[in-house]
Amino acid sequence: MPTSTLRHKHVRIDQAKLNRAKRVLNAETDTEALDRALDVVVAEAQIDRALRAVRGKGRLRKVFR
Repeated sequence: MPTSTLRHKHVRIDQAKLNRAKRVLNAETDTEALDRALDVVVAEAQIDRALRAVRGKGRLRKVFR
């Protein structure tokens, strides 16, 4: 992973949505909630990219009945 550079950003954001994200992500601060939410988005994008790369090439097997 490339090194991170911290920057100050000024954004307009829905406070109610940010409060919900803080609860869901168990974050103590707004900054922590935003950072964790961005981590989730990046991870989901990587998973999506991998799934698209193998689309139609694999087989799903039923493990539980």
